[in-house]
Amino acid sequence: MDRNDVRRAWDDVAETYATRRDPDGSDADLVEDLLAELPSDPTVLDVGCGDGARTLANLPAGAVGLDFSRRGLELAADTVPDARLVQGDMTALPVADDSVDGITAYHAVFHVPRERHPEVYREFARVLRPGGVVLMTLPSGDFETVRRGWMGGSMFFSAPGRRATLDQLEAAGFEEVWTATADDPLGSSTEFAFARLG
Repeated sequence: MDRNDVRRAWDDVAETYATRRDPDGSDADLVEDLLAELPSDPTVLDVGCGDGARTLANLPAGAVGLDFSRRGLELAADTVPDARLVQGDMTALPVADDSVDGITAYHAVFHVPRERHPEVYREFARVLRPGGVVLMTLPSGDFETVRRGWMGGSMFFSAPGRRATLDQLEAAGFEEVWTATADDPLGSSTEFAFARLG
C-alpha cells in the first residue's frame, strides 16, 4: 500500500478501532513512566494519536496529537478537546526543531514502510530537545504485510525486527534505551521502548 492508501485505510477503520480498543490498561500506564522522565509542564507530541483515548488523553494539557488520518483527528477533537491536533506524516513532522520534551508513538511506526523507519527516528530526534524521551511500541518481528479484514478493512504493517529497530534508534542519536512489556489496546502483550536523545 502506498502512503495515500494507508491514509485512506485509517480513515476507513478509525471508528471501529476506537470502539474496539480498551482506553485503559498497562500500556496507558507507561505514559506516567514517560512523564517522570520529563521536565515539569512538558510539551509532548503524540505521533499516531488516532482518536486520542489511549495516549493523548493521558498527556498533560497542551499536548500535540499528530495523525495521518483526518477521521482519526476528528475523533480526537471530541475525545481530547483541549489538545492541539495536526494532520501530518511522521517521516516529515510538521513540528519545529528542538520543540518537544517527549514523544509517544504507540502502534504507529510499523504503518510506515520499514525502509523509511530511520527517517522517522531522525525526525523524532530533530523535534526533541536534548535529553528528550520517546516512548514507542517495539516490534518483535521482521515483517511487511497487508492484513485484509483488519478492523473491517485492510491495513499495512511493516517492521525490520527488534534488533534492527534498536540499532536505528541508536543511529538517530538515542543514547539510552530501556524497555517495558505491557498489554496493548487489543489485549495482547507488547514490548515498548523508552529512548533518550543524547
